[in-house]
Amino acid sequence: MTSLRPIGYEDIRWEPQSITYAGAARPRYGTYHPAVPTTIADLALDLSPSVLADAESASREMTRFDAELGGEIAPFASVLLRSESAASSQIENLTASARAIGEAELPGGKAKQNAELIVANTAAMQAAVALSHAINAEAIRAMHRALMVNDPRHTPGDFRAEPVWIGGGSTPIGATFVGPRDELVPGAIDDLIAFAQRDDLPALPQIAVSHAQFETIHPFTDGNGRTGRALVQAMLRNKGLTRQVTVPVSAGLLADTDAYFAALTSYRDGDAAPIVERFSHAAILAIANGRQLVAELRAIRESWNSVINARSDSAIWKVADLLTRRPVINAALVAQELGIESTNAHRYLNPLTDAGLLAEATNGRRNRVWRSPEVLAALDAFAERAGRRG
Repeated sequence: MTSLRPIGYEDIRWEPQSITYAGAARPRYGTYHPAVPTTIADLALDLSPSVLADAESASREMTRFDAELGGEIAPFASVLLRSESAASSQIENLTASARAIGEAELPGGKAKQNAELIVANTAAMQAAVALSHAINAEAIRAMHRALMVNDPRHTPGDFRAEPVWIGGGSTPIGATFVGPRDELVPGAIDDLIAFAQRDDLPALPQIAVSHAQFETIHPFTDGNGRTGRALVQAMLRNKGLTRQVTVPVSAGLLADTDAYFAALTSYRDGDAAPIVERFSHAAILAIANGRQLVAELRAIRESWNSVINARSDSAIWKVADLLTRRPVINAALVAQELGIESTNAHRYLNPLTDAGLLAEATNGRRNRVWRSPEVLAALDAFAERAGRRG
Protein backbone atom coordinates (compact mmCIF):
# COMPACT_ATOMS: atom_id res chain seq x y z
CA MET A 1 0.00 0.00 0.00
CA THR A 2 1.14 3.54 -0.77
CA SER A 3 0.41 6.90 0.84
CA LEU A 4 -1.15 9.79 -1.06
CA ARG A 5 1.53 11.95 -2.62
CA PRO A 6 1.20 15.46 -4.05
CA ILE A 7 0.78 15.56 -7.80
CA GLY A 8 3.74 16.52 -9.96
CA TYR A 9 3.98 19.01 -12.79
CA GLU A 10 5.64 19.08 -16.19
CA ASP A 11 7.03 22.02 -18.15
CA ILE A 12 5.54 22.17 -21.64
CA ARG A 13 6.10 24.82 -24.30
CA TRP A 14 2.85 26.43 -25.48
CA GLU A 15 2.84 27.42 -29.14
CA PRO A 16 -0.60 28.59 -30.30
CA GLN A 17 -1.73 27.47 -33.73
CA SER A 18 -1.95 30.30 -36.22
CA ILE A 19 -5.41 29.25 -37.35
CA THR A 20 -6.71 29.52 -33.79
CA TYR A 21 -5.20 32.95 -33.29
CA ALA A 22 -5.88 34.41 -36.71
CA GLY A 23 -6.24 38.14 -36.37
CA ALA A 24 -4.69 38.25 -32.92
CA ALA A 25 -2.03 40.94 -32.72
CA ARG A 26 0.23 39.16 -30.25
CA PRO A 27 -0.37 35.44 -29.74
CA ARG A 28 0.97 34.36 -26.37
CA TYR A 29 3.87 31.92 -26.23
CA GLY A 30 5.39 30.46 -23.10
CA THR A 31 5.55 27.50 -20.76
CA TYR A 32 2.64 25.85 -18.99
CA HIS A 33 2.60 23.20 -16.30
CA PRO A 34 0.25 20.24 -16.76
CA ALA A 35 -0.31 18.02 -13.76
CA VAL A 36 1.14 14.55 -13.39
CA PRO A 37 -1.40 12.70 -11.23
CA THR A 38 -0.20 10.41 -8.50
CA THR A 39 -1.28 6.78 -8.82
CA ILE A 40 -3.88 5.58 -6.34
CA ALA A 41 -4.69 1.97 -7.29
CA ASP A 42 -2.89 0.74 -4.16
CA LEU A 43 -3.52 3.82 -2.03
CA ALA A 44 -3.85 3.39 1.72
CA LEU A 45 -6.35 5.90 3.08
CA ASP A 46 -4.49 7.38 6.03
CA LEU A 47 -7.28 9.37 7.68
CA SER A 48 -7.73 10.44 11.29
CA PRO A 49 -10.26 8.63 13.51
CA SER A 50 -12.48 11.73 13.60
CA VAL A 51 -12.58 12.03 9.79
CA LEU A 52 -13.42 8.33 9.48
CA ALA A 53 -16.08 8.59 12.20
CA ASP A 54 -17.78 11.51 10.44
CA ALA A 55 -17.74 9.59 7.16
CA GLU A 56 -19.25 6.54 8.84
CA SER A 57 -21.98 8.66 10.45
CA ALA A 58 -22.82 10.27 7.09
CA SER A 59 -22.88 6.84 5.44
CA ARG A 60 -25.39 5.55 7.99
CA GLU A 61 -27.58 8.60 7.40
CA MET A 62 -27.56 8.00 3.64
CA THR A 63 -28.55 4.38 4.09
CA ARG A 64 -31.32 5.41 6.50
CA PHE A 65 -32.63 8.09 4.12
CA ASP A 66 -32.69 5.59 1.27
CA ALA A 67 -34.62 3.10 3.42
CA GLU A 68 -37.12 5.75 4.57
CA LEU A 69 -38.26 6.33 1.00
CA GLY A 70 -38.25 2.70 -0.04
CA GLY A 71 -42.03 2.40 -0.04
CA GLU A 72 -42.55 5.62 -1.99
CA ILE A 73 -39.76 5.35 -4.51
CA ALA A 74 -41.77 6.26 -7.63
CA PRO A 75 -42.35 9.98 -7.05
CA PHE A 76 -39.33 10.85 -4.96
CA ALA A 77 -36.56 8.98 -6.79
CA SER A 78 -36.95 11.10 -9.91
CA VAL A 79 -37.44 14.34 -7.95
CA LEU A 80 -34.27 13.79 -5.92
CA LEU A 81 -32.28 12.83 -9.01
CA ARG A 82 -33.38 16.00 -10.80
CA SER A 83 -32.56 18.03 -7.69
CA GLU A 84 -29.07 16.53 -7.60
CA SER A 85 -28.61 17.33 -11.29
CA ALA A 86 -29.70 20.93 -10.82
CA ALA A 87 -27.40 21.40 -7.80
CA SER A 88 -24.44 19.84 -9.61
CA SER A 89 -25.06 22.21 -12.51
CA GLN A 90 -25.35 25.18 -10.15
CA ILE A 91 -21.86 24.44 -8.84
CA GLU A 92 -20.77 25.22 -12.42
CA ASN A 93 -22.86 28.44 -12.35
CA LEU A 94 -25.57 26.90 -14.53
CA THR A 95 -28.84 27.93 -12.92
CA ALA A 96 -32.49 27.74 -13.94
CA SER A 97 -35.81 27.78 -12.14
CA ALA A 98 -37.71 24.57 -11.54
CA ARG A 99 -40.28 25.82 -14.05
CA ALA A 100 -37.67 26.37 -16.77
CA ILE A 101 -36.20 22.92 -16.16
CA GLY A 102 -39.66 21.36 -16.29
CA GLU A 103 -40.45 23.09 -19.57
CA ALA A 104 -37.15 21.87 -21.04
CA GLU A 105 -38.08 18.27 -20.20
CA LEU A 106 -41.43 18.35 -21.99
CA PRO A 107 -41.97 16.38 -25.19
CA GLY A 108 -41.66 18.97 -27.94
CA GLY A 109 -40.92 21.69 -25.41
CA LYS A 110 -38.77 24.74 -25.99
CA ALA A 111 -35.77 25.09 -23.70
CA LYS A 112 -33.64 27.92 -22.47
CA GLN A 113 -29.93 27.15 -22.71
CA ASN A 114 -29.19 26.64 -19.01
CA ALA A 115 -32.32 24.56 -18.50
CA GLU A 116 -31.37 22.39 -21.47
CA LEU A 117 -27.90 21.82 -19.97
CA ILE A 118 -29.43 20.86 -16.63
CA VAL A 119 -31.76 18.39 -18.34
CA ALA A 120 -28.70 16.88 -20.05
CA ASN A 121 -27.07 16.59 -16.63
CA THR A 122 -30.14 14.70 -15.43
CA ALA A 123 -29.58 12.27 -18.31
CA ALA A 124 -25.96 11.86 -17.18
CA MET A 125 -27.12 11.12 -13.63
CA GLN A 126 -29.63 8.60 -14.96
CA ALA A 127 -26.86 6.94 -16.95
CA ALA A 128 -24.69 6.86 -13.84
CA VAL A 129 -27.37 5.07 -11.82
CA ALA A 130 -28.14 2.66 -14.67
CA LEU A 131 -24.46 1.77 -15.06
CA SER A 132 -23.64 1.62 -11.35
CA HIS A 133 -23.27 -2.16 -11.39
CA ALA A 134 -19.97 -1.72 -13.23
CA ILE A 135 -17.65 1.18 -12.46
CA ASN A 136 -15.35 1.27 -15.47
CA ALA A 137 -14.04 3.57 -18.17
CA GLU A 138 -16.93 2.86 -20.53
CA ALA A 139 -19.46 3.78 -17.83
CA ILE A 140 -17.67 7.11 -17.30
CA ARG A 141 -17.68 7.75 -21.04
CA ALA A 142 -21.40 6.94 -21.20
CA MET A 143 -22.13 9.48 -18.45
CA HIS A 144 -20.24 12.14 -20.38
CA ARG A 145 -21.92 11.14 -23.64
CA ALA A 146 -25.34 11.65 -22.07
CA LEU A 147 -24.26 14.98 -20.58
CA MET A 148 -22.76 16.46 -23.75
CA VAL A 149 -24.97 14.86 -26.40
CA ASN A 150 -26.15 18.26 -27.63
CA ASP A 151 -22.67 19.79 -27.73
CA PRO A 152 -20.59 17.92 -30.34
CA ARG A 153 -17.77 20.48 -29.98
CA HIS A 154 -16.76 18.59 -26.86
CA THR A 155 -16.70 15.10 -28.43
CA PRO A 156 -19.30 13.47 -26.16
CA GLY A 157 -17.98 10.29 -24.55
CA ASP A 158 -14.44 10.66 -25.87
CA PHE A 159 -11.42 11.34 -23.71
CA ARG A 160 -9.75 14.56 -24.73
CA ALA A 161 -6.90 14.83 -27.20
CA GLU A 162 -5.84 18.36 -26.24
CA PRO A 163 -4.86 20.40 -23.17
CA VAL A 164 -7.52 21.49 -20.70
CA TRP A 165 -7.17 24.05 -17.93
CA ILE A 166 -8.98 26.03 -15.25
CA GLY A 167 -8.45 29.79 -15.22
CA GLY A 168 -5.80 31.60 -17.25
CA GLY A 169 -7.96 32.76 -20.14
CA SER A 170 -7.49 31.50 -23.69
CA THR A 171 -4.19 29.71 -23.03
CA PRO A 172 -2.94 27.45 -20.23
CA ILE A 173 -0.09 29.85 -19.46
CA GLY A 174 -0.66 31.06 -15.93
CA ALA A 175 -3.75 28.87 -15.46
CA THR A 176 -4.85 27.95 -11.95
CA PHE A 177 -4.73 24.27 -12.85
CA VAL A 178 -3.80 22.41 -16.04
CA GLY A 179 -4.95 18.83 -16.44
CA PRO A 180 -2.48 16.08 -17.30
CA ARG A 181 -1.26 15.71 -20.88
CA ASP A 182 -3.92 13.90 -22.89
CA GLU A 183 -1.53 10.99 -23.48
CA LEU A 184 -1.69 10.26 -19.75
CA VAL A 185 -5.48 10.23 -19.48
CA PRO A 186 -6.29 6.59 -20.40
CA GLY A 187 -3.72 5.19 -18.00
CA ALA A 188 -4.80 7.57 -15.23
CA ILE A 189 -8.43 6.52 -15.69
CA ASP A 190 -7.44 2.84 -15.50
CA ASP A 191 -5.61 3.57 -12.25
CA LEU A 192 -8.66 5.41 -10.89
CA ILE A 193 -10.95 2.53 -11.82
CA ALA A 194 -8.67 0.04 -10.07
CA PHE A 195 -8.98 2.14 -6.90
CA ALA A 196 -12.74 2.62 -7.25
CA GLN A 197 -13.33 -1.11 -7.66
CA ARG A 198 -11.56 -2.09 -4.44
CA ASP A 199 -13.67 -3.56 -1.64
CA ASP A 200 -11.24 -3.08 1.26
CA LEU A 201 -11.92 0.62 1.91
CA PRO A 202 -14.62 2.60 3.77
CA ALA A 203 -17.13 3.53 1.08
CA LEU A 204 -17.63 7.28 1.47
CA PRO A 205 -13.90 8.14 1.78
CA GLN A 206 -13.25 5.92 -1.25
CA ILE A 207 -15.93 7.76 -3.23
CA ALA A 208 -14.63 11.19 -2.19
CA VAL A 209 -11.07 10.31 -3.20
CA SER A 210 -12.25 8.79 -6.49
CA HIS A 211 -14.08 12.03 -7.26
CA ALA A 212 -11.05 14.17 -6.42
CA GLN A 213 -8.81 11.98 -8.56
CA PHE A 214 -11.26 12.22 -11.46
CA GLU A 215 -11.27 16.01 -11.22
CA THR A 216 -7.46 15.98 -11.17
CA ILE A 217 -7.35 13.88 -14.34
CA HIS A 218 -9.94 16.12 -16.06
CA PRO A 219 -10.36 13.56 -18.85
CA PHE A 220 -12.79 15.53 -21.04
CA THR A 221 -12.65 18.90 -22.77
CA ASP A 222 -15.73 20.06 -20.85
CA GLY A 223 -18.24 18.72 -18.35
CA ASN A 224 -15.66 17.22 -16.00
CA GLY A 225 -17.24 18.55 -12.81
CA ARG A 226 -20.73 17.37 -13.68
CA THR A 227 -19.47 13.99 -14.92
CA GLY A 228 -17.37 13.62 -11.78
CA ARG A 229 -20.39 14.22 -9.57
CA ALA A 230 -22.40 11.74 -11.66
CA LEU A 231 -19.63 9.25 -10.92
CA VAL A 232 -20.25 9.91 -7.22
CA GLN A 233 -23.88 8.82 -7.63
CA ALA A 234 -22.83 5.69 -9.51
CA MET A 235 -20.41 4.76 -6.74
CA LEU A 236 -22.92 5.46 -3.95
CA ARG A 237 -25.21 2.93 -5.62
CA ASN A 238 -22.36 0.53 -6.43
CA LYS A 239 -21.09 0.50 -2.84
CA GLY A 240 -24.57 -0.02 -1.41
CA LEU A 241 -24.91 3.30 0.41
CA THR A 242 -28.00 3.96 -1.71
CA ARG A 243 -30.22 1.41 -3.38
CA GLN A 244 -33.35 3.21 -4.51
CA VAL A 245 -33.02 6.99 -4.38
CA THR A 246 -30.45 9.67 -5.10
CA VAL A 247 -28.94 11.45 -2.13
CA PRO A 248 -28.40 14.95 -3.58
CA VAL A 249 -24.79 15.29 -2.40
CA SER A 250 -24.18 18.18 -4.80
CA ALA A 251 -26.85 20.16 -2.96
CA GLY A 252 -24.68 19.81 0.13
CA LEU A 253 -21.49 20.75 -1.71
CA LEU A 254 -23.28 23.79 -3.10
CA ALA A 255 -23.62 25.24 0.40
CA ASP A 256 -19.91 26.11 0.37
CA THR A 257 -18.34 25.77 -3.06
CA ASP A 258 -15.20 27.62 -1.94
CA ALA A 259 -14.54 24.89 0.63
CA TYR A 260 -15.29 22.21 -1.98
CA PHE A 261 -12.81 23.64 -4.49
CA ALA A 262 -10.24 24.21 -1.73
CA ALA A 263 -10.60 20.55 -0.73
CA LEU A 264 -9.88 19.48 -4.31
CA THR A 265 -6.74 21.62 -4.23
CA SER A 266 -5.71 20.08 -0.90
CA TYR A 267 -6.14 16.64 -2.43
CA ARG A 268 -3.77 17.56 -5.26
CA ASP A 269 -1.33 18.74 -2.59
CA GLY A 270 -1.39 15.29 -0.98
CA ASP A 271 -4.07 15.67 1.71
CA ALA A 272 -7.26 13.63 1.23
CA ALA A 273 -8.87 14.56 4.55
CA PRO A 274 -10.55 17.83 3.43
CA ILE A 275 -12.40 16.28 0.48
CA VAL A 276 -13.60 13.39 2.66
CA GLU A 277 -14.77 15.91 5.26
CA ARG A 278 -16.60 17.95 2.61
CA PHE A 279 -18.43 14.86 1.36
CA SER A 280 -19.44 13.82 4.88
CA HIS A 281 -20.72 17.31 5.64
CA ALA A 282 -22.42 17.62 2.24
CA ALA A 283 -24.25 14.32 2.71
CA ILE A 284 -25.69 15.42 6.07
CA LEU A 285 -26.81 18.77 4.63
CA ALA A 286 -28.28 17.11 1.54
CA ILE A 287 -30.26 14.58 3.55
CA ALA A 288 -31.77 17.27 5.79
CA ASN A 289 -32.72 19.32 2.73
CA GLY A 290 -34.04 16.25 0.92
CA ARG A 291 -36.17 15.23 3.89
CA GLN A 292 -37.73 18.68 3.98
CA LEU A 293 -38.47 18.56 0.25
CA VAL A 294 -40.06 15.12 0.53
CA ALA A 295 -42.18 16.24 3.50
CA GLU A 296 -43.41 19.28 1.57
CA LEU A 297 -44.26 17.22 -1.51
CA ARG A 298 -46.14 14.69 0.61
CA ALA A 299 -48.15 17.45 2.26
CA ILE A 300 -48.97 19.04 -1.10
CA ARG A 301 -50.12 15.74 -2.58
CA GLU A 302 -52.22 14.87 0.47
CA SER A 303 -53.90 18.28 0.40
CA TRP A 304 -55.10 17.60 -3.12
CA ASN A 305 -57.17 14.63 -1.95
CA SER A 306 -59.74 17.00 -0.46
CA VAL A 307 -59.78 19.25 -3.52
CA ILE A 308 -60.01 16.81 -6.42
CA ASN A 309 -63.55 15.64 -7.08
CA ALA A 310 -63.22 12.38 -8.96
CA ARG A 311 -63.94 8.67 -8.63
CA SER A 312 -61.26 6.60 -6.94
CA ASP A 313 -60.50 4.78 -10.21
CA SER A 314 -60.23 7.96 -12.28
CA ALA A 315 -56.98 8.59 -14.15
CA ILE A 316 -57.03 12.11 -12.70
CA TRP A 317 -55.30 10.66 -9.63
CA LYS A 318 -52.49 9.38 -11.84
CA VAL A 319 -52.06 12.86 -13.26
CA ALA A 320 -51.97 14.26 -9.73
CA ASP A 321 -49.22 11.77 -8.84
CA LEU A 322 -47.38 12.72 -12.02
CA LEU A 323 -47.35 16.36 -10.95
CA THR A 324 -45.31 15.60 -7.83
CA ARG A 325 -42.42 14.46 -10.02
CA ARG A 326 -43.14 16.42 -13.23
CA PRO A 327 -44.70 19.75 -12.14
CA VAL A 328 -44.75 21.14 -15.69
CA ILE A 329 -46.84 19.11 -18.11
CA ASN A 330 -48.50 19.26 -21.50
CA ALA A 331 -51.01 17.10 -23.31
CA ALA A 332 -48.28 15.00 -24.93
CA LEU A 333 -46.74 14.10 -21.56
CA VAL A 334 -50.11 13.23 -20.02
CA ALA A 335 -50.96 11.08 -23.03
CA GLN A 336 -47.60 9.35 -22.77
CA GLU A 337 -48.11 8.61 -19.06
CA LEU A 338 -51.71 7.41 -19.40
CA GLY A 339 -51.38 5.63 -22.73
CA ILE A 340 -54.07 7.73 -24.40
CA GLU A 341 -54.33 10.07 -27.37
CA SER A 342 -53.10 13.59 -26.62
CA THR A 343 -56.44 14.97 -27.79
CA ASN A 344 -58.05 13.20 -24.81
CA ALA A 345 -55.64 14.60 -22.21
CA HIS A 346 -57.72 17.72 -21.61
CA ARG A 347 -60.45 15.74 -19.87
CA TYR A 348 -57.92 15.31 -17.03
CA LEU A 349 -56.14 18.65 -17.29
CA ASN A 350 -59.26 20.81 -17.22
CA PRO A 351 -60.65 19.53 -13.88
CA LEU A 352 -57.26 20.00 -12.20
CA THR A 353 -57.08 23.52 -13.58
CA ASP A 354 -60.61 24.29 -12.42
CA ALA A 355 -59.69 23.00 -8.95
CA GLY A 356 -56.76 25.42 -8.79
CA LEU A 357 -54.07 22.72 -8.74
CA LEU A 358 -52.82 23.60 -12.20
CA ALA A 359 -52.15 26.95 -13.81
CA GLU A 360 -51.84 27.28 -17.54
CA ALA A 361 -48.40 28.60 -18.39
CA THR A 362 -49.14 29.54 -21.99
CA ASN A 363 -51.58 31.67 -23.90
CA GLY A 364 -53.48 30.43 -26.91
CA ARG A 365 -54.56 26.97 -28.00
CA ARG A 366 -51.30 25.66 -29.46
CA ASN A 367 -48.39 24.24 -27.46
CA ARG A 368 -50.29 24.61 -24.22
CA VAL A 369 -48.38 23.97 -20.99
CA TRP A 370 -49.65 23.62 -17.42
CA ARG A 371 -47.73 23.87 -14.16
CA SER A 372 -48.23 23.10 -10.49
CA PRO A 373 -47.28 26.30 -8.64
CA GLU A 374 -47.12 24.47 -5.29
CA VAL A 375 -44.69 21.78 -6.42
CA LEU A 376 -42.54 24.27 -8.31
CA ALA A 377 -42.33 26.46 -5.21
CA ALA A 378 -41.18 23.47 -3.14
CA LEU A 379 -38.47 22.63 -5.68
CA ASP A 380 -37.26 26.22 -5.87
CA ALA A 381 -37.18 26.37 -2.06
CA PHE A 382 -35.00 23.24 -2.04
CA ALA A 383 -32.59 24.91 -4.47
CA GLU A 384 -32.54 28.09 -2.40
CA ARG A 385 -31.74 26.16 0.78
CA ALA A 386 -28.98 24.26 -1.02
CA GLY A 387 -27.27 27.48 -2.05
CA ARG A 388 -27.47 29.01 1.40
CA ARG A 389 -24.41 28.79 3.63
CA GLY A 390 -25.08 27.27 7.03
